[in-house]
Amino acid sequence: MRDIDRKRKKEQRVVEEMIRLYCRKNHSSYDRKSGRMCPDCQELSDYARMRSEKCPFMENKTFCSNCRVHCYRLEMREKIRQVMRFSGPRMLLYHPVMAIWHVVCSMMEKKKQRGENK
Repeated sequence: MRDIDRKRKKEQRVVEEMIRLYCRKNHSSYDRKSGRMCPDCQELSDYARMRSEKCPFMENKTFCSNCRVHCYRLEMREKIRQVMRFSGPRMLLYHPVMAIWHVVCSMMEKKKQRGENK
């Protein structure tokens, strides 16, 4: 159970950092001193955390992008896609270890899923 909790916290941290990076670069209401996100980005971050907390598939996946069930509401799914498109490539500059870890884990999981489908 502790491994699942650790995975969940790590996923939540990656998503939060991506949203924070997006907010910092795109919204003037981002507070650089405190690191506080604008209300819209904070709402998305809270929503993503809540979805992660309730995820019944955490044991079998690492990231929502690798999940076969997409449980985000349509409007939130579009917002998170926009954040991921923007922040994904930039994570290499701002959080390189986290970005590389995310790519490696995603590749390993996709390879594992392909093996299960054979």
